[in-house]
Amino acid sequence: MFVEFNSLSEEAKVWVYPSSRKFYPQEIDELKEKLNSFVEAWKQDDAGFKASFELKYNRFIIFSAEEDAQLTNADIDQQVAFILQLQQEYEVELLDKMNVCFKQGEFIQYKDVKEFKTLLKKKSVSAKTIVFDNLVQTKGELENYWEVPITESWYNRFL
Repeated sequence: MFVEFNSLSEEAKVWVYPSSRKFYPQEIDELKEKLNSFVEAWKQDDAGFKASFELKYNRFIIFSAEEDAQLTNADIDQQVAFILQLQQEYEVELLDKMNVCFKQGEFIQYKDVKEFKTLLKKKSVSAKTIVFDNLVQTKGELENYWEVPITESWYNRFL
């Protein structure tokens, strides 16, 4: 069952899918409808299932489900199949979690790790640059550790 994202507990499981580009304004409403429909139908047979989504910065698709949801491999496969479908429809990359997403001024950049290391060497990004840790596991981690300076993330090994 779809619930408001804010109503989920801090322990709720999250999955972050960074897009290789920002979704265009004309795509947002349709994308949100598709995300809502997916969450509504996901585990529809489980009356106690609570899940939600957020579209952050028009760039990150974030799903969340209460920790006690008893998700099976088939449930996760269903989510990944949906994401693959979105990739094809919108011509974006959503499953490559090894690319680096970071803030550069008011913009969010999406670079492969090699290019990110080059930017660090050229001092185009610094230890204070805000990066997105798309490997966070819970809603609490999302709220507290998703957007952090490089020094507070696993990317600090590149400094």
